[in-house]
Amino acid sequence: MSKAPKMKTIANQPSYILATKTVEAAITQRAAMLAPVTFFRDTAPLQPYSIAPWAEERLDPGTPQVVACLRGDFLCSAFGGNDEPFEGKRLPVHGETANEVWDFVSFDKGKGGVVLRQSIRLSLQGGGCDKTTALVEKHNIVYQRDDFSGVNGPINPGHHAMLRFPDKPGCARLSFSPFVYAHTFVEPTEHPEKRGYSILKPNAPVSDLTGVPRSDGALTDVTVFPARRGFDDIMIICADPSREFAWSAVTFSEDGYVWFTLRDPRLLPSTLLWMSNGGRYYAPWNGRHVNVLGVEDMTGFFHYGLAASARDNLLTQKGIKTCHRLKPSDTLRIPYVQGIARVPKGFDRVASIEIESDASIKLTAPSGATQSVPCFASFVKTGEIKGLIQ
Repeated sequence: MSKAPKMKTIANQPSYILATKTVEAAITQRAAMLAPVTFFRDTAPLQPYSIAPWAEERLDPGTPQVVACLRGDFLCSAFGGNDEPFEGKRLPVHGETANEVWDFVSFDKGKGGVVLRQSIRLSLQGGGCDKTTALVEKHNIVYQRDDFSGVNGPINPGHHAMLRFPDKPGCARLSFSPFVYAHTFVEPTEHPEKRGYSILKPNAPVSDLTGVPRSDGALTDVTVFPARRGFDDIMIICADPSREFAWSAVTFSEDGYVWFTLRDPRLLPSTLLWMSNGGRYYAPWNGRHVNVLGVEDMTGFFHYGLAASARDNLLTQKGIKTCHRLKPSDTLRIPYVQGIARVPKGFDRVASIEIESDASIKLTAPSGATQSVPCFASFVKTGEIKGLIQ
């Protein structure tokens, strides 16, 4: 067995530490959660991901591990609450991948970067998952690949990235690759009788992200955040599956950077937006989870879980995949890219992301301003990086 990377306990969670000259990333043993991540560590460091304010508190013993550990980005399988059993088995919130301890497999360090491999057996869902996380020298990117194997039946995986925003209303702009459908959560996201509050109109189709209906009859712009203080809301945006890759981006123009993700829309068709701005007053949230945005690229019927995602639903009726169906001999390989780009003054939001060369992508603003970013976009299709990940 290869030697493990440096370990450090961060916000109560033992974590592996991966580092290049430009990026340092922590990955927890439990749930393989990615945070904190420091981008541009050699110049002007940026740490975009959220860590829950209760991370080091003593919580109720019944608190799901995914909530106790909550931070950064993590793999869900099955994505969602999973309140409804599937084939007689009740999966935990966001699945075993988001709650159980992952095994260390290997760690490699070379001139091109560093690679950590972890694995987990899915005792309830069946099969297992092998995770690869890589940092490439001179790239402010985290490359990840999750390989599911031995699964018999439907599976609805997803990423669950959560960003922390400055306490400045409207300081960032969200944008997405072309989408074919968008819809608010089909029921109220939160319920006042349970000390939770939401404001978006439930079960509303959305054609314009800048004019989403609220339950009070007004319209709101969900491309601007932080917004709607005192409420937690959820909606889904379904990418055009014909695109070479789909992307999500959040532009912090005042701070001069963009956080973005790249994915294959046939593997992760949708982005679930969780706009968490103090709408949950029950423990351990207690009204203090504010200025956090979940940009969750996933496969599923909102965040209901595997049972709802495996049957016919509102999204499948629109031609949108909400689960993958596997045989035990199949391998479902899901590559995922997320990173940071510095952008020039006046770059207010991302209008497009395009492949510029084998080793770079180009971000373009509505004004026509562009920014080249070192990135192996081909990883989204191949799941491979020459000399590092095969």
